[in-house]
Amino acid sequence: MTLTLQADPLPLYPDEHGGLRVGDARIPLERVIEAYLDGAEPDTIVRWFDTLRLADVYAVISYYLNHEAEVTEYLRQRDQQAEEVRRRIEAAQPPRPNLRQELLARQARLMENGDAAPGQ
Repeated sequence: MTLTLQADPLPLYPDEHGGLRVGDARIPLERVIEAYLDGAEPDTIVRWFDTLRLADVYAVISYYLNHEAEVTEYLRQRDQQAEEVRRRIEAAQPPRPNLRQELLARQARLMENGDAAPGQ
């Protein structure tokens, strides 16, 4: 029997926000790479993100290992974009210096009335 050698396409595709998604799962590339860098094995990553295929996780990790500088730069840019979005959202919010006290007071009122859900 002869084994047919072929290069399978990389299971990454761009989303509508400029990010990269893995396979058909819509899991962002950064989640898979972060899990891998935190020490998770590919089968563990698939258990955490059960819509991923094991072969896709291995392919993405292989790509990362072969293109570490480019993927690291991509991850840095995505973190920077997320930080900018967070800053814009926070800047658009009205100042609420007593928010913690308001929330605690609301929680106390709910507890007194018996309206709080378990664990609240």
